[in-house]
Amino acid sequence: MSLELSALSTINTYYNEKRVDKAAKAGRHRGQIGGLWNEIGQLQFEYLRDHGVSPAMRLLDVGCGCLRGGIHFVRYLNAGNYYGIDLSQSLLDAGYDIELKKLGLHTKIPRENLRQSGDFDASPFGVSFDAALALSLFTHLPLNHIRLCLDRLGDVMTVGAQFFATAFMLPSDGTWRQEYHHSPGTIVTHPDRDPYHYQPADIEYACHGLPWKLLRIEDWNHPRNQSMCVFERI
Repeated sequence: MSLELSALSTINTYYNEKRVDKAAKAGRHRGQIGGLWNEIGQLQFEYLRDHGVSPAMRLLDVGCGCLRGGIHFVRYLNAGNYYGIDLSQSLLDAGYDIELKKLGLHTKIPRENLRQSGDFDASPFGVSFDAALALSLFTHLPLNHIRLCLDRLGDVMTVGAQFFATAFMLPSDGTWRQEYHHSPGTIVTHPDRDPYHYQPADIEYACHGLPWKLLRIEDWNHPRNQSMCVFERI
Protein backbone atom coordinates (compact mmCIF):
# COMPACT_ATOMS: atom_id res chain seq x y z
CA MET A 1 0.00 0.00 0.00
CA SER A 2 1.20 3.48 -0.77
CA LEU A 3 -0.51 6.63 0.45
CA GLU A 4 -0.88 9.41 -2.09
CA LEU A 5 0.97 12.55 -1.02
CA SER A 6 -1.86 14.71 -2.33
CA ALA A 7 -4.25 13.00 0.08
CA LEU A 8 -1.83 13.50 2.94
CA SER A 9 -1.10 17.16 2.25
CA THR A 10 -3.88 18.28 4.59
CA ILE A 11 -2.23 16.60 7.62
CA ASN A 12 0.69 19.04 7.88
CA THR A 13 2.84 21.26 5.70
CA TYR A 14 5.65 18.68 5.59
CA TYR A 15 3.50 16.72 3.13
CA ASN A 16 3.67 19.66 0.72
CA GLU A 17 6.26 18.00 -1.49
CA LYS A 18 6.77 20.95 -3.82
CA ARG A 19 7.44 23.39 -0.97
CA VAL A 20 9.93 21.09 0.74
CA ASP A 21 11.65 20.26 -2.55
CA LYS A 22 12.04 23.94 -3.44
CA ALA A 23 13.51 24.80 -0.04
CA ALA A 24 15.90 21.83 -0.07
CA LYS A 25 17.20 22.66 -3.53
CA ALA A 26 17.80 26.24 -2.37
CA GLY A 27 20.00 24.97 0.45
CA ARG A 28 17.42 25.51 3.18
CA HIS A 29 17.00 21.83 4.04
CA ARG A 30 17.89 22.27 7.72
CA GLY A 31 15.04 24.70 8.19
CA GLN A 32 12.55 22.20 6.84
CA ILE A 33 13.04 19.85 9.79
CA GLY A 34 12.55 22.42 12.54
CA GLY A 35 15.96 23.98 13.04
CA LEU A 36 18.00 23.58 16.27
CA TRP A 37 20.32 21.43 14.16
CA ASN A 38 23.16 20.99 16.62
CA GLU A 39 21.15 20.94 19.84
CA ILE A 40 18.48 18.40 18.89
CA GLY A 41 20.82 16.32 16.77
CA GLN A 42 23.16 15.78 19.71
CA LEU A 43 20.30 15.35 22.18
CA GLN A 44 18.67 12.47 20.33
CA PHE A 45 21.99 10.74 19.80
CA GLU A 46 22.95 10.93 23.47
CA TYR A 47 19.52 9.73 24.59
CA LEU A 48 19.58 6.60 22.43
CA ARG A 49 23.20 5.86 23.26
CA ASP A 50 22.47 6.20 26.97
CA HIS A 51 19.40 3.95 26.64
CA GLY A 52 21.10 0.94 25.14
CA VAL A 53 21.64 1.57 21.45
CA SER A 54 25.10 0.19 20.68
CA PRO A 55 27.28 0.37 17.55
CA ALA A 56 26.50 -3.23 16.60
CA MET A 57 22.75 -2.58 16.37
CA ARG A 58 20.78 -1.83 13.23
CA LEU A 59 18.90 1.44 13.75
CA LEU A 60 15.91 2.64 11.72
CA ASP A 61 15.35 6.41 11.75
CA VAL A 62 11.72 7.07 10.78
CA GLY A 63 11.23 10.55 9.36
CA CYS A 64 15.00 11.06 9.29
CA GLY A 65 14.78 14.15 7.07
CA CYS A 66 18.18 15.53 6.11
CA LEU A 67 19.91 13.62 8.94
CA ARG A 68 19.97 16.07 11.83
CA GLY A 69 20.36 13.07 14.09
CA GLY A 70 21.57 10.78 11.35
CA ILE A 71 25.02 12.32 11.10
CA HIS A 72 25.65 11.40 14.74
CA PHE A 73 24.28 7.88 14.40
CA VAL A 74 26.22 7.17 11.20
CA ARG A 75 29.41 8.19 12.99
CA TYR A 76 28.60 6.06 16.05
CA LEU A 77 27.16 2.87 14.55
CA ASN A 78 29.11 0.19 12.77
CA ALA A 79 29.34 0.77 9.03
CA GLY A 80 26.05 0.07 7.26
CA ASN A 81 23.93 -0.10 10.43
CA TYR A 82 22.06 3.19 10.02
CA TYR A 83 18.89 3.22 7.89
CA GLY A 84 16.48 6.05 7.32
CA ILE A 85 13.09 6.59 5.70
CA ASP A 86 11.45 9.90 4.99
CA LEU A 87 8.60 11.35 2.99
CA SER A 88 10.92 13.72 1.13
CA GLN A 89 13.48 12.47 -1.37
CA SER A 90 14.90 15.99 -1.56
CA LEU A 91 15.72 15.99 2.15
CA LEU A 92 17.24 12.52 1.94
CA ASP A 93 19.42 13.70 -0.94
CA ALA A 94 20.52 16.77 1.01
CA GLY A 95 21.34 14.63 4.01
CA TYR A 96 23.52 12.29 2.00
CA ASP A 97 25.05 14.64 -0.57
CA ILE A 98 25.62 17.62 1.72
CA GLU A 99 25.56 16.69 5.39
CA LEU A 100 27.20 13.25 5.30
CA LYS A 101 29.69 14.08 2.56
CA LYS A 102 30.75 17.28 4.30
CA LEU A 103 31.79 15.18 7.28
CA GLY A 104 33.24 12.33 5.24
CA LEU A 105 30.62 9.96 6.68
CA HIS A 106 28.97 8.91 3.41
CA THR A 107 31.46 6.05 3.14
CA LYS A 108 29.92 4.44 6.24
CA ILE A 109 26.51 3.76 4.70
CA PRO A 110 25.40 2.95 1.15
CA ARG A 111 23.03 5.46 -0.35
CA GLU A 112 20.46 2.64 -0.55
CA ASN A 113 20.15 2.81 3.25
CA LEU A 114 18.06 5.96 2.79
CA ARG A 115 14.67 5.40 1.17
CA GLN A 116 11.69 7.60 0.38
CA SER A 117 8.46 6.32 1.96
CA GLY A 118 5.11 7.97 2.43
CA ASP A 119 3.62 5.20 4.56
CA PHE A 120 6.36 4.17 7.00
CA ASP A 121 7.26 1.06 5.01
CA ALA A 122 10.82 -0.07 5.75
CA SER A 123 10.37 -3.62 4.45
CA PRO A 124 12.21 -2.93 1.14
CA PHE A 125 15.48 -2.78 3.09
CA GLY A 126 15.10 -6.51 3.64
CA VAL A 127 16.57 -6.48 7.17
CA SER A 128 15.31 -6.53 10.75
CA PHE A 129 16.06 -3.67 13.10
CA ASP A 130 17.24 -3.70 16.71
CA ALA A 131 16.02 -0.18 17.52
CA ALA A 132 14.03 2.60 15.86
CA LEU A 133 13.59 6.33 16.33
CA ALA A 134 10.91 8.80 15.29
CA LEU A 135 11.99 12.30 16.32
CA SER A 136 9.37 15.03 15.85
CA LEU A 137 7.18 12.75 13.75
CA PHE A 138 4.23 11.86 15.98
CA THR A 139 4.03 15.56 16.86
CA HIS A 140 2.74 16.15 13.32
CA LEU A 141 0.50 13.08 12.91
CA PRO A 142 -3.11 12.24 13.82
CA LEU A 143 -3.62 9.11 15.88
CA ASN A 144 -4.47 6.72 13.05
CA HIS A 145 -1.22 7.58 11.30
CA ILE A 146 0.66 6.86 14.52
CA ARG A 147 -1.05 3.46 14.56
CA LEU A 148 -0.10 2.94 10.92
CA CYS A 149 3.52 3.70 11.75
CA LEU A 150 3.52 1.21 14.64
CA ASP A 151 1.81 -1.39 12.49
CA ARG A 152 4.38 -1.08 9.71
CA LEU A 153 7.33 -1.08 12.08
CA GLY A 154 6.02 -4.23 13.71
CA ASP A 155 6.92 -6.08 10.51
CA VAL A 156 10.60 -5.10 10.56
CA MET A 157 11.60 -4.94 14.23
CA THR A 158 13.13 -7.79 16.20
CA VAL A 159 11.27 -9.04 19.27
CA GLY A 160 12.41 -7.02 22.25
CA ALA A 161 13.53 -4.08 20.11
CA GLN A 162 12.70 -0.61 21.40
CA PHE A 163 11.13 2.20 19.42
CA PHE A 164 11.76 5.73 20.67
CA ALA A 165 9.24 8.33 19.47
CA THR A 166 8.60 11.88 20.62
CA ALA A 167 5.17 13.43 21.07
CA PHE A 168 3.59 16.50 22.61
CA MET A 169 1.86 15.34 25.78
CA LEU A 170 -0.75 17.18 27.79
CA PRO A 171 -0.08 17.63 31.51
CA SER A 172 -2.56 16.10 33.93
CA ASP A 173 -4.38 19.43 34.26
CA GLY A 174 -4.55 20.03 30.49
CA THR A 175 -7.85 19.92 28.59
CA TRP A 176 -7.59 17.74 25.48
CA ARG A 177 -10.09 19.65 23.34
CA GLN A 178 -8.33 23.00 23.85
CA GLU A 179 -5.05 24.25 22.48
CA TYR A 180 -2.12 24.00 24.84
CA HIS A 181 0.88 26.34 25.17
CA HIS A 182 4.06 24.38 25.86
CA SER A 183 7.07 25.62 27.77
CA PRO A 184 9.90 25.65 27.00
CA GLY A 185 9.64 26.28 23.30
CA THR A 186 6.40 28.32 23.08
CA ILE A 187 4.79 25.69 20.82
CA VAL A 188 0.98 25.68 20.71
CA THR A 189 -0.56 22.23 20.11
CA HIS A 190 -4.07 21.13 19.18
CA PRO A 191 -6.34 18.08 19.36
CA ASP A 192 -7.34 18.23 15.71
CA ARG A 193 -4.54 19.80 13.68
CA ASP A 194 -0.78 20.04 13.43
CA PRO A 195 1.02 20.17 15.81
CA TYR A 196 -0.99 17.56 17.71
CA HIS A 197 -1.04 16.85 21.43
CA TYR A 198 -1.92 13.59 23.16
CA GLN A 199 -2.70 12.09 26.54
CA PRO A 200 -0.96 8.91 27.77
CA ALA A 201 -4.13 6.88 27.14
CA ASP A 202 -4.01 7.90 23.47
CA ILE A 203 -0.47 6.59 23.08
CA GLU A 204 -1.39 3.37 24.88
CA TYR A 205 -4.37 2.93 22.57
CA ALA A 206 -2.13 3.36 19.53
CA CYS A 207 -0.55 0.00 20.45
CA HIS A 208 -3.90 -1.81 20.79
CA GLY A 209 -3.98 -4.95 18.67
CA LEU A 210 -0.42 -4.38 17.47
CA PRO A 211 2.80 -6.16 18.51
CA TRP A 212 3.89 -3.30 20.74
CA LYS A 213 3.64 -2.29 24.37
CA LEU A 214 4.25 1.18 25.76
CA LEU A 215 7.00 1.05 28.38
CA ARG A 216 7.04 4.66 29.49
CA ILE A 217 6.56 8.29 28.57
CA GLU A 218 9.18 10.59 30.02
CA ASP A 219 10.69 14.03 29.93
CA TRP A 220 14.12 14.11 28.31
CA ASN A 221 14.90 17.84 28.34
CA HIS A 222 13.73 18.52 24.81
CA PRO A 223 13.96 22.29 24.12
CA ARG A 224 10.39 22.36 22.77
CA ASN A 225 8.86 20.18 25.49
CA GLN A 226 8.40 17.03 23.41
CA SER A 227 8.15 13.91 25.57
CA MET A 228 9.81 10.60 24.75
CA CYS A 229 7.52 7.59 24.28
CA VAL A 230 9.34 4.27 24.52
CA PHE A 231 7.75 1.17 22.98
CA GLU A 232 8.88 -2.45 23.02
CA ARG A 233 8.29 -4.93 20.20
CA ILE A 234 6.54 -7.99 21.66
